[in-house]
This record gives sequence, structure tokens and C-alpha cells, in this order.
Amino acid sequence: MRPLIAITGRRAATSSTLRFSGTIAAEAVCDAVLRAGGEPVIVHGGDRAAIAEVPARLARFDGVCLPGGGDLNPSRYCQQPDARSETPDDLQDEFDLAVIRAVLAAADRVIPALAICRGLQVLNVACGGTLRQHVADSPVRHQGARHEVTIARGSRLHQLAVADTITVSSAHHQAIDRLGAGLHAIGCAPDGCVEAVEHCLSGVLAVQWHPEDQAATRSHDQALFDDLVTRARDGAAVTVG
Repeated sequence: MRPLIAITGRRAATSSTLRFSGTIAAEAVCDAVLRAGGEPVIVHGGDRAAIAEVPARLARFDGVCLPGGGDLNPSRYCQQPDARSETPDDLQDEFDLAVIRAVLAAADRVIPALAICRGLQVLNVACGGTLRQHVADSPVRHQGARHEVTIARGSRLHQLAVADTITVSSAHHQAIDRLGAGLHAIGCAPDGCVEAVEHCLSGVLAVQWHPEDQAATRSHDQALFDDLVTRARDGAAVTVG
């Protein structure tokens, strides 16, 4: 059976196909998980009571993917909002933070997780780090562009990419400022922006770019989803056995 991969849904006030607000996930993320051999399942945040149950709700899943999305509320890392920050969705923040904290706090097993763009930022804030609320203009374009990322040798990401430098699809205006506890920076853009981190104790790998954009055509991007599903399958086998 395909390992179950929980994809944290994104709250949408409107949708052209629904009469109500929706909980959605990008098809590109779901497709990449399917190609890797996993079964993508969108997990609905619900209300605060449902969010409180996140650790128990994740117990039935073999892996977790935290995709991109809007800006976190700056109050979550003790800052006042920058005028260029998006209006936050506090319920979405609570849900995403609950998910990553459940992954980090799991005592009975390592939960494989891949965090993408906002997901990386949520991870950093959950670990006590801070964000740059707006990435200053530089020779590197981070919004709607492709740029190079240099990967630390010896890291899991380097093993997956099989390269020192890769070209990634970037769509963000915020980034890591102070790195959170337990995190190691393992990838950066030419302007020094942190582009990838891993947690030293848990099964979390996080990237600032959007690997789903090129996963169908670039092996180094699909490899992130392949790795997530492989780790999820290995963990499920250990649990069952």
C-alpha cells in the first residue's frame, strides 16, 4: 500500500468550484507525492478544538508535507508587521505550527516531513527563530524567478541532489533571519539567503523554494518527494513489523 502523506490544507475564502470557503492543496504537490509512490491526503485544520487534536490526528499518517502559503503573523516571532507583509490568517498559523510541533515532539517515532517555502518559515518560527519580513532587492530575484542554490556537502539534501549547486523555482518575499534552535542551514542563494535547513534530531527537511514547480522535469526536485515517501515507507514498515 502507498504510504499516507498528510498535506496540510490551505484555507481559501473562495473557490471557483465551490459555493463555500475551501481547504485546498496544490495539485503539483499532490502529483509529486503520487509520482514518488505516496498517497497524498489533504488534512483540514478545522477549528481550534480540532487543531488541539493534531498530534493524535497525525498518528495514522506515515509522513507529512507542509506546503507554501501566506505570511505568518509577525507577532509569532515577536515583531511588528512590516507594511509589505500580507494580512495573516491566525487559524492557519495555529494549524501549521501545531503540525510541525507535533512532528518535532513525536516521542514514539520519527515522522518524516518535508516543509516547503512557508513550511520552512513555520518550522523556523516553531524552533524559536525569526523571519525577514521582506527580502530586499538584490541581484537574486526571489519572487517568481529561478536562481541557483549552493548545497552543503555531507547533508541529506546534497545526497539527494547529487550536485553542489542546483537551479530552483523561487516564489517568496520572506526568509529566515535568525535560525531556530536545532536547525542547520544546508543551502543558500548567491545573496546569502538561507534556502534549505534540516533539523538535527527530527525527520524534517525544509526548503525555501518550490520543488513541486519543476518536480516533473527536474530530478533534484522530485528527489525531495521521493525521499519523503521512502522514509515514510521505511517508518511504516518498522511500525507494522
